[in-house]
Amino acid sequence: MKPQLGTCYYPEHWPQDQWLDDAKRMVDLGLKIVRVGEFAWSRFEPKPGKLDFSWMDNAVDILGSQGLKVVMCTPTATPPRWMLDKHPDMLAADADGQIRKFGSRRHYCFSHQAYRDESVRIARIISEHYRTHEAIVAWQIDNEYSCHDTVRSYSVAAGLAFQHWLQNKYQTIDALNQAWGNVFWSMEYAEFEQVELPNQTVTEANPTHWLDFYRFSSDQVIAYNAAQVQAIREHTPAPLIHNYMGRIVDFDHYKLGDDLDIASWDSYPLGFLVDRTDATPEWKKRFERQGDPDLQAFHHDLYRAVGKGRWWVMEQQPGPVNWAPNNPAPLPGMVRLWTMEAIAHEAEAVCYFRWRQAPFAQEQMHAGLLRPDSAPSAVFEEVEQTARDISSLGDVKTQQAKVAIIFDYESGWAWEAQPQGEDYDNFALCLEFYRSLRRNGLTVDVLPATVDSLDAYQLVLAPSLLSWPSALMQALQSFSGIAVLGPRAGSKTDNLSIPMNLPPAIPGFECKVSYVETFPAGSERPIEGGGAVRTWLETVETSEQILERTSDGTPLLLAKGNLHYLTGWPDQSAMTRIVAKLAVQAGLETLSMPEGVRRRCTASHEFVFNHNAEAMEFDGQTLAACEVRIRSLV
Repeated sequence: MKPQLGTCYYPEHWPQDQWLDDAKRMVDLGLKIVRVGEFAWSRFEPKPGKLDFSWMDNAVDILGSQGLKVVMCTPTATPPRWMLDKHPDMLAADADGQIRKFGSRRHYCFSHQAYRDESVRIARIISEHYRTHEAIVAWQIDNEYSCHDTVRSYSVAAGLAFQHWLQNKYQTIDALNQAWGNVFWSMEYAEFEQVELPNQTVTEANPTHWLDFYRFSSDQVIAYNAAQVQAIREHTPAPLIHNYMGRIVDFDHYKLGDDLDIASWDSYPLGFLVDRTDATPEWKKRFERQGDPDLQAFHHDLYRAVGKGRWWVMEQQPGPVNWAPNNPAPLPGMVRLWTMEAIAHEAEAVCYFRWRQAPFAQEQMHAGLLRPDSAPSAVFEEVEQTARDISSLGDVKTQQAKVAIIFDYESGWAWEAQPQGEDYDNFALCLEFYRSLRRNGLTVDVLPATVDSLDAYQLVLAPSLLSWPSALMQALQSFSGIAVLGPRAGSKTDNLSIPMNLPPAIPGFECKVSYVETFPAGSERPIEGGGAVRTWLETVETSEQILERTSDGTPLLLAKGNLHYLTGWPDQSAMTRIVAKLAVQAGLETLSMPEGVRRRCTASHEFVFNHNAEAMEFDGQTLAACEVRIRSLV
């Protein structure tokens, strides 16, 4: 695999006599790929049915004439104003019932059938128009599903679609009442038309009602995307892509990815550090100009799994962004580090957002590779050097890791519906598990809960799964490596009820959860071997071997053969220590990584990244601040 660099370009924002110069400068910089069109519906179709492709035809021709490859997008994330006049009920509503108005972007409800039809129509028209253009190598569908909290709509259209979804799932209202336990609080329904959305109730709604609403909302996104996929595939065999986001878990990316060819995501390490990590203020201060050392890597591995091995970074932060509470600039060297880190995780392409900083509208404070006056931005030379480095890197050969972590979207929805403790967050727990593996110098694969074989791995971690898919349970039963489950794994049925044989409901594993405690920050429970339990702790009845206890004797880590169960959420020091022991037991070589230094190996290269603002010692060498060290393994 030869990784490539690219950028996101908006020809509609700039005079046409500037486009050729832009294209030449992109090539000179070492870029190969250009994404266009994702917000341009009002220019493609200024009035209903009045189409204008002349400007984009010119832009694609110019880009292609310089040897650049184009990713064409469907513009459905930004329906034009006339669309609202045509379909005034297409807008989503928030959980308080307030309509989310026109005036920014993503102003549509996934459940509105007429808007879905309009999206399919424009996708079909654009794909038919550009079906033979040699410069177009891929298609992006829509843009950043869920951005601005737009998956879960509480509109009239969503309410009606939810009733239809429930009827398809349960067939009879008695089956729904039974599954939800609606005998509780006299919540039984006589017909599906009585079931409303679960928002705005007096106190908490039935958690299974919420969970089904979350499942429904995810399915609406998948169906909306699939409709555009079908329309585009009628006209082109080019690969289809969507650009996912960071820490967005309100739709099932694996299922949506089943209809696509490549997964991509939009990587903004500095903004995400501020508003998408649960780190301490001290941690955020330390990495405020570098980003969390594990958050980007976790998403790289997640989207590599979503894309079944094929994935890109569609938008890479090149400087200060405009949308976080505060927006520092990356330290010198960090844009190169982020780029090389993506490549180390086997990205096919990394595209910088954006080519030129816009001097107008909502994102004018978002840096690009060029300033608004077309002069190079602060990071331009760094990207130029990165392009040279990549050209001399050679092929990055892929290989399966020996360690895997299972990440499941539906489990996250379940714990959102019934968190039990204010700090219990499925994504945060999985990230902490992942972080502990990285702190031990291990290369990691992410797997879905639908996996049916674990035989290729030596160590597998499966935290916090809602219930046990039969294929996964069979895979665990035959797995010869070390498996670590929990906490909360297998603690519910698919309908979010406690199993009658009590959690964790692992066949042949003698353990029953008697009760659960959750506790706030500052009330951690010390562990005999070091570190502490935070947030969540189960009291269990067990006859299995106890490997770790809290200081008051509560069992924390249980074992039967190669199968291990964690009854609580260890803090990072305890998690890293426990993972190190189990990794050695699994026959893996571990390294004690300095804080902020991370390592990843492919079949052809070892990459070491220093995310710190100061030099660090590792493996007998000094790593400069923000340095990437690459060693060939072939």
